[in-house]
Amino acid sequence: MTSPARRFKRTIGIDYSGAETAEASLKGLRVYQTIDDNEAEEVLPPPGPKKYWTRRGLAEWLTEELDSSIPTIVGIDHAFSFPMRYFERHRLEPDWQVFLDDFCVHWPTDELHTYVDFVRNGSVGNGAARTGERRWRRLTEEATGSAKSVFHFDVQGSVAKSTHSGIPWLRRIREARPQLHFWPFDGWTPPEGSSVIAEAYPRLWSFSYPRKDRTPDQHDAYSVAQWLQEADKSGELETAFAAPEPEPIAATGLVEGWILGAPWPPEEKPKATRRRKASRD
Repeated sequence: MTSPARRFKRTIGIDYSGAETAEASLKGLRVYQTIDDNEAEEVLPPPGPKKYWTRRGLAEWLTEELDSSIPTIVGIDHAFSFPMRYFERHRLEPDWQVFLDDFCVHWPTDELHTYVDFVRNGSVGNGAARTGERRWRRLTEEATGSAKSVFHFDVQGSVAKSTHSGIPWLRRIREARPQLHFWPFDGWTPPEGSSVIAEAYPRLWSFSYPRKDRTPDQHDAYSVAQWLQEADKSGELETAFAAPEPEPIAATGLVEGWILGAPWPPEEKPKATRRRKASRD
């Protein structure tokens, strides 16, 4: 039996961090990549005073690397957009580019010396004019059953800070490399030969790989890169690219974004059985 044709020669997995500023060296910001059939290995930042990646440095590296010479897929662990309710509340056109431009005006978290919390408390930008409710979740988050809301700040495992700090860098990369395919906003099926940037959720795959001596952040980045490579080999990636059905769900996904590999419809969880306490005589 012939194996499916591979789309990508390189896969990159990124475990993101919304801590501190865009110039801060962040231990939680990790990058792994595979090339051809080789196992995922960690990519360290360029030699210099920073021991770990910075968000600014990572965006610059991706912009330089994704020059179309090597078909590459990048999975980044933060949301790329917000729930439909956000667009409705703020009367935004349901269009991702419109969202990016508007968001970056209000949440300039890519500026120098800017923490996410600086925007939240009103000292920078105008975050108060572009907020959402912590109970709001995108369809794709509901599909996973465990992904948190992009507005759920100040809890362990929160993706809110990563998302609010990462979105401006997506816009910068998109402006510098307009040929990149941002999935699914530029279409559910990427053109052959294109490089792709997609939202990843390491929890979907990290349990499938032995952690060995990797930290949790390293293992999440490793798992994304390794799964992307294996899914590309097996043909599972083509299934993951497919638009969810019915069509209204796919139309919503083009605005809210989608977690690569998230199922639809959501998988039903078995109802927990209630144990009755035995009564004593």
